[in-house]
Amino acid sequence: MALSPLLQPVSFDALPGWHLDAMAGAFDAFRRSAGHHAIKPYRTGALGIRSSGFGDAFDAALAVPRLDEAAARLFFETWFDPYAIRPDDRPTGFVTGFYEPEADASPVRTDRFRFPILARPDDLVDVEDDARPEGLDPYLAFARRRPDGRIVEYPDRRAIEQGALAGRGLEIAWLEDPVDVFFIHVQGAARLRMPEGLRRITYAAKSGQRFTGPGHVLAAMGEIPRERVTMQSIRAWFRENPGRVDEILWQNRSFIFFRDAPVADASLGPVAAAKVPLTPRRSIAVDRLLHTFGTPVFVHAPHLAAFGSAPFAHLMIAQDTGSAIVGAARGDLFAGSGDAAGEIAGVVKHDADFFALVPRALSGRTP
Repeated sequence: MALSPLLQPVSFDALPGWHLDAMAGAFDAFRRSAGHHAIKPYRTGALGIRSSGFGDAFDAALAVPRLDEAAARLFFETWFDPYAIRPDDRPTGFVTGFYEPEADASPVRTDRFRFPILARPDDLVDVEDDARPEGLDPYLAFARRRPDGRIVEYPDRRAIEQGALAGRGLEIAWLEDPVDVFFIHVQGAARLRMPEGLRRITYAAKSGQRFTGPGHVLAAMGEIPRERVTMQSIRAWFRENPGRVDEILWQNRSFIFFRDAPVADASLGPVAAAKVPLTPRRSIAVDRLLHTFGTPVFVHAPHLAAFGSAPFAHLMIAQDTGSAIVGAARGDLFAGSGDAAGEIAGVVKHDADFFALVPRALSGRTP
């Protein structure tokens, strides 16, 4: 597989801020992906950055436990060549942010805790294209297997929240705010503060329907100006309009199911799509159909100051994905866990330039 024409070779000197970034954290994140690759290689994305080409770089990363900042930069410059990623669907690249929410929760329903987080139902099945029933929406990657064996569309958010799965013992935990539940769905993971201690959950599956964000809905209705749509403004609108929460959220038909996902190191985020714990400010979610997990991606966002100062110019590692992350030059920056990280992630909506680091085993360029 050849590299995509969306990848254009450049030099490290062409990466704005490359020499100012402290990269030890990026190396640690990359090394975690190397450990997973040794067990099960990642699938190659359509940009053509073949998973097999990472072998030498992954082996080199696993050979050392840690690197200082200078050695980490030299590591990436030794094993990779930079390529600018040409946007395929807009004039520039674009970044948003995500985080791991924290919320109080109960193991049982109470008068205070009434809104459940659900585990994956046993009748929810993955739908493969070569076995897709005639007439089933081609978008659906999940569906329901009926007792008679037929595969049909799964109940959507409204149906589930109105009781379609009630009585099946799927409740992992109960929360007090349906908006908190929804944003845990959006983020795909959470730390739940339970009476018995902290419980971490992560994405297990979804009902399959298309995602429709409440920000898009509220902007289309004229409730929030489109340029002011953030997680914070959406939450504020729901606080001011508690009687309209279902009206807005049910327009997003997609529903997310969860599983337990303990992470030994509390400084790290949840285990995500690349099967490693996310590293705050170093892990990025990408379009998994295009990108290969484990790929280092340098992001330069001139006007992004939410992480401390502008410009944002940091080396990230592709370690997660999301249904809203579509396109070659599109990414979601992991801000960390808890409310402070949520304040950062919620306001990230910025143009950005993306540069993929391609293993020299694949680039064909001379050092």
